[in-house]
Amino acid sequence: MIIKTNMNIRQAQLPQGDAPSLPRGWETKKLGEVIEIRNGKNQQAVLSDIGKYKIMGSAGNVMGYATDFICEAGTTIIGRKGNISKPIYIDERFWNVDTAFGFYPKNENDLDKRLIYYLCLRIDFQSMNRGTTIPSLVKSELQTIQINYPKSLPEQQRIIAILDTAFASIEKAKANAEQNLKNAKELFESYLQGVFETKGEVWEEKTLGEICFLISKGSSPIWQGIKYVDEPGVLFVTSENVGENTLLLGKRKYVEEKFNVSDKKSILKNGDILTNIVGASIGRTAIFNLDDIANINQAVCLIRCNQEFLFNEYLMYLLNSPFTKQHLHDNEVNNARANLSLGFFRSLSIPLPEVSEQRKVVDKIKAFHLETKKLEAIYQQKIKDLEELKKSVLQKAFAGELKTAEVCV
Repeated sequence: MIIKTNMNIRQAQLPQGDAPSLPRGWETKKLGEVIEIRNGKNQQAVLSDIGKYKIMGSAGNVMGYATDFICEAGTTIIGRKGNISKPIYIDERFWNVDTAFGFYPKNENDLDKRLIYYLCLRIDFQSMNRGTTIPSLVKSELQTIQINYPKSLPEQQRIIAILDTAFASIEKAKANAEQNLKNAKELFESYLQGVFETKGEVWEEKTLGEICFLISKGSSPIWQGIKYVDEPGVLFVTSENVGENTLLLGKRKYVEEKFNVSDKKSILKNGDILTNIVGASIGRTAIFNLDDIANINQAVCLIRCNQEFLFNEYLMYLLNSPFTKQHLHDNEVNNARANLSLGFFRSLSIPLPEVSEQRKVVDKIKAFHLETKKLEAIYQQKIKDLEELKKSVLQKAFAGELKTAEVCV
C-alpha cells in the first residue's frame, strides 16, 4: 500500500505554526473554545447489574456497566492518567472513569465529532505529561492547545471520509505486516523444534550433570549486605539481562567486588551458558560472551559445558527451543513464584550428537536464524513506516492540503 505525500512529518503539541498558510475558510482556535472536555467519575458508585451503558477506562477497556452515561456517542477519550497517548473514538453513549477525559464538540454544527478524533491523533500528548510516576494530563493545559480546522462542516466531512479510507488501508497493511512478523518468528521456532525432535540415528542421551563442569546459581547481594555500585565493580547479571540467544546489557548493574569473594561458585567465564530459572522468563537462555568480571543472582543458572562433549551454542539453542521449553515449564515448582532447581538441570537429559555434528547443527540454525531475522527486520520497518505514514497524512490533512485520498492498495 502506498499513500503519496511529499510532506515532512512533524509532530507538534501546538500546531499554530501552520496557520499563516492555511487555505481560505480555515481557522485556528484554542481547543477549549470549541471542544468540551468532560471529566470522568469513579465507577464504584454507579456499577450496576442492570446498567446498559459501558463504563470505559482510558485504554478503551470496559470496566462494568452503569444506568447513566456521561459522554454522548461520538466522544473521543484520552487518558487523564496512565494511557495519555492513544485517543480512542467511542461511537455509543458511555460512562468514563475518573482517569479518562471525554472530548466532545461544544456545538455539533461547528465541529464534527469524528474530526475531533483525528485532531487528537495529531496532538503530542506525551509532551504535556505532568506526572512523575504515572503519566498525567492537566485539563487547563489541554484547553490551551491551538487547533486548525475548516469552518465548513461539508469540508470537515470530506476530510474525515478521506482519512477514514486512508487509515483503514494503513491499518489493514499494518495488520498484515504484524501477522507476517509473527509468522517469521514462529518459522524459526518451528525450525528449532524440528531440529531437536528429529534426532540423528547415532545421537545419544546424556544428562547435563554428566557433560558439564559446573551447574550453579548466584545469590542476592542485599541479603549479604553488599551494595550496588557504579562502574567499576562486579558486573551483576540478572534474569532481565538474559535474553533469548543474546545478552541484554543496555542497563548494566554493578555490585561491590567483595561479592565475588563470598559467591565464588557463580563467577562467570566467557562462554558460560546462562538460563533463567525463576519467574515468567524461565528457560530464556544466552551465552555470557564477555571477559568482564561478572556474577549472577539467584534467578539465573550458570552452566559451564565440557566442550569435549557439549558445544555451548548447541545447548543454548536447545534450551531456547520449544522442544525443551515445554519440558522446563512442565517441571516448574510453583510456590509464590515459578522456579526450577539446580538438581533439575543436573538431571536434565538432552539429545547429544558428536561435538562435530553439534557444530554443524548450530551452523545450520544460525543460517536459518539470519534469514528469519532479515524477514523480521523488513516487517518491523514496514510497521514503523506505516505509523509514520499516519502522521504524514494527518499533517497534510490539518494543513488544508489533503485534496484526495491518494491511496493505492
